Amino acid sequence: MSQRFANKVAIVTGAGCVGPGWGNGRAIAYGLAKEGAIVIGLDRNAESMTETAERIAAEGGRFETAVLDVRDSAAIAGLVADVVARHGRIDVLVNNVGGSAAGGPVEMAEETWDLQIDVNLKSVFLTLKHVLPVMERQAAGAVVNLASTSGIRWTGAAQVAYAASKAGVIQLSRVVAVQYAAKGVRVNTVVPGQMHTPMVEVRLAGQRAGGDVDALVKQRVARIPMGFAGDGRDTAAAVLFLASDEARFVTGTELVVDGGMSVRCG
Repeated sequence: MSQRFANKVAIVTGAGCVGPGWGNGRAIAYGLAKEGAIVIGLDRNAESMTETAERIAAEGGRFETAVLDVRDSAAIAGLVADVVARHGRIDVLVNNVGGSAAGGPVEMAEETWDLQIDVNLKSVFLTLKHVLPVMERQAAGAVVNLASTSGIRWTGAAQVAYAASKAGVIQLSRVVAVQYAAKGVRVNTVVPGQMHTPMVEVRLAGQRAGGDVDALVKQRVARIPMGFAGDGRDTAAAVLFLASDEARFVTGTELVVDGGMSVRCG
């Protein structure tokens, strides 16, 4: 088994999952730990990280958890200070937190817009604010932010705040990548498409298909040229590559993981 992250320290936000199975955050944390990283998983819900911890423990990996809201700057600052005090460094940061809400500018409540921007975009800004100085002192580090194909294409539903915030994550990543390139810090973005994660069954089916999971899955798969939906493990594989030394000459770019959906016409 590859140990690309042996003894490296990685922070993964949204390391829990809304249900059993391979959500993006769970798969990313598991993959990093399986390949040798000390993983610090963050989530607002401690229970959501239980399965993540169990899967990692079964592989003999190292996984620590912290319950916090990534919209809370002081909480993130405290977490970063604690990680550095205990482990001496932070090698990898993966920003995985995110969620969508339906509606265009007219239908969407202003409060919903504000919450979407805070959860999907401001959270990335805040973790970068507190982790980048650590990586700059080390003259080394890799950041991988998760966006969405909604940030680059119309993907079947009006969700303007989600689309705008995920587009913002992509451009934020590009700007910071250039700013920190000469300082030894790489910043890239993974852009997942219509993945079949537990969130599809727990949340999205209720929002978009009246609770009919099979109907929603069929709608989503019909958009994918490859004819099937990936899951969190496919997202994790892309994240692990960009976070690893194999990608030492890769920064300021996006890796789209969507089975060809975003390049298909119609």
